[in-house]
Amino acid sequence: MFRATYSPKIEDLKNKPVVLLYSGGLDTSTMLVWLQENYKCEVISCTVSIGQKGKDFKQLEEKAYRLGVKKHYTIDAREEFVENYLFPAIKANALYEGAYPLHSALSRPLLAKYAIEIAEKENAVAIAHGCTGKGNDQVRINITAFTLNPKIKIIQPVVEWGFLRDQEIEYAHSHGIPIPEKSVYSIDENIFGRSIECGELEFPDKEPPADAFEWTTDPREAPNDPEYVELTFKRGIPIKLNGESMNGYELIQKLNEIAGKHGVGRIDHLEDRIVGLKSRELYENPAAVVLIKAHKDLEKGVCTSQEVDFKNMVDQRWAYMCYAGLWLNPLMDDLNAFINEVNKKVNGTVKLKLFKGNAEVVGRKSKWLLYDYKLATYEGISTFNEKASYGFIELWGLQTKMSYQIKKQNENED
Repeated sequence: MFRATYSPKIEDLKNKPVVLLYSGGLDTSTMLVWLQENYKCEVISCTVSIGQKGKDFKQLEEKAYRLGVKKHYTIDAREEFVENYLFPAIKANALYEGAYPLHSALSRPLLAKYAIEIAEKENAVAIAHGCTGKGNDQVRINITAFTLNPKIKIIQPVVEWGFLRDQEIEYAHSHGIPIPEKSVYSIDENIFGRSIECGELEFPDKEPPADAFEWTTDPREAPNDPEYVELTFKRGIPIKLNGESMNGYELIQKLNEIAGKHGVGRIDHLEDRIVGLKSRELYENPAAVVLIKAHKDLEKGVCTSQEVDFKNMVDQRWAYMCYAGLWLNPLMDDLNAFINEVNKKVNGTVKLKLFKGNAEVVGRKSKWLLYDYKLATYEGISTFNEKASYGFIELWGLQTKMSYQIKKQNENED
């Protein structure tokens, strides 16, 4: 059986500290006990707050101690997540395969960073997490972790123990582990979005059941009147919602409520995972969809067509690198350098209409806009020299004309 070089041997963990990324759900609650039972290690649990709805972090801490952890950390990383991960994604118009706003992918390097920080502080020999062997998150967390600390060992109990869900539940009951109410779905969420998997969603030909959604109203039941929102950007970063200055977390939270009410942000995506699988993914990203659409529109308005074309390629590569767990790869620094340079002039306000599941840009305003009314208008005040188009057309189409004629001539000779 293949074992990763970063996987520890059981005998190396006895009575040693291990840091577990702990969400308090079935998987991490079960593995918290399993690690102690099978590896005889001292578990230190870590929960990171990045905007999960309905999480009682005090209760999670108390539960962790009841299950035997030596120490527990609760880290409020909400502002850091927005400023260092979500804002760069907005500036990169980040949509994996043109659809997924990467909310889960963006959070994994942050979780891994804190796991490593605590491991180093507590002299832990390993970290552990609840990722499966089929998913992307194992790639993102593991690569970030051993890049930050090449000596760290990484335990994936879900892969090691080989439990099926019913076996996991049986283990929890037999060991007195309180587990959440069973859901047919596997849910992951943070302030930027919500992922929904499992159940009927594993059949890509079936329409998602209504109970899969929580953040967004069914567009058929959304308000019958549109709502307009205005987003103001400075250097590519959203700083105002409807003229009111807000910090990033507050702005995204408020926009989630507004756009979600109108059914905006539902995404049904057949996705290519890093490990080679095609996977049906369901997402809810009200604020992310609106912010990326607004940002991209404003950016296009202030950039030349050559910048826009090249930026599209950069954005696609940025989204792939993030999705593929390569957050700390030097190429990300290179891409961010270009993206940040372009975004120095992404300043202005975008107006959008939210209606029945759609977010439509209906206006934009900026001092940097490459738009001149006197050049663009068809009225008599136009300053555009239309006669100059004659010479332009001849030169622009010169090689097209030549190549076609040469091809036609050679085909006739054959």
